[in-house]
Amino acid sequence: MKNLLKTEELAQALLALACFATLPYAWWVLPATFLLPDLSMLGYLAGPRVGAAAYNVAHHKGVAIAVGLAGWWLGLPLLLLAGTVLLFHSAFDRLLGYGLKLNTGFHDTHLGRVGVRQPLA
Repeated sequence: MKNLLKTEELAQALLALACFATLPYAWWVLPATFLLPDLSMLGYLAGPRVGAAAYNVAHHKGVAIAVGLAGWWLGLPLLLLAGTVLLFHSAFDRLLGYGLKLNTGFHDTHLGRVGVRQPLA
């Protein structure tokens, strides 16, 4: 099942790349903007609840799709770029095992605990 989910995330990242290829931006723009959604981690300075909420909004694929569709519908390439970057970033994060955050702490995600070594059983 884990490989099936990773394949799905890879497909979404490739879809975002295909969308980006249609935009009027140079290819260097994608890597230059790739880490911008991670600025949402600054919410953790206000505590785990605010941090998780800020992180999850910036990494929610529904938000990415809504922003991208709004850009397409309104004819605003910059908004379409933002949606594409959000989708690419979120899919890539999930491909690496980083999920949406739980209120209990930064390392707790909907995909399990990340970034902290698990004790050997």
